[in-house]
Amino acid sequence: MNVYFISGIGGDSRLFRHIQLPAGFQIGYVEWIIPEKKESLTDYACRLTEQIDTRQPFILVGMSLGGILSVEIAKRFPPAATILIGSIPVSSHLPGYYAIAGRLRLPDLFPPSFFKGAATLKRLLTREKSEDKAMLRQVIRDGNPWFIKWGLKAVLEWRNEEIPQPLWHIHGSRDEVFPVWFTRPSHIVPKGGHLLVINHANEVNRILGELLPRYSPVFSANATP
Repeated sequence: MNVYFISGIGGDSRLFRHIQLPAGFQIGYVEWIIPEKKESLTDYACRLTEQIDTRQPFILVGMSLGGILSVEIAKRFPPAATILIGSIPVSSHLPGYYAIAGRLRLPDLFPPSFFKGAATLKRLLTREKSEDKAMLRQVIRDGNPWFIKWGLKAVLEWRNEEIPQPLWHIHGSRDEVFPVWFTRPSHIVPKGGHLLVINHANEVNRILGELLPRYSPVFSANATP
């Protein structure tokens, strides 16, 4: 079965370098495309599905903004399961200060390059392994600053209260982007921050190893009624 991963704002498939799937599952990546002018997250998600083979069963795994887009995709092209990592399933789980930032249009007050600079500076304060830190810096350098700004605005303007089923939600207890107390994860990783796929990859792999086989055709055929 294909398992499609969608990264966070400004990221790409390199963020999932430590992810390992159980036997019988093939990993695929949905890469960012250039948004159209004033395009909503819902419309953007529909265009991303062109990278997904929806003719056969598949699973979606989305990190951060990728999780939000996974929800929007799943509402229209239902996967066997949707798995969020460091994300939220509904807009009411956004912290209240995000709504304030949206009303004030804060992303419009800064040039696109500001957000890349802030992300680079943050890497100086985090505790990734040296090789992962170097990779993250390169990912940030390669990112499109205009897309990063669009993504931030799109999240602030996102409105959704529909949770596609089945949905699983892996979240770090110290997530600084989407604080855990604003949402309701099915799995909480103790001391985990926003980049669980980098800093707590072993725990994420363990959880995926438990969840994915539930949706394998082989597992379903052998399951006791």
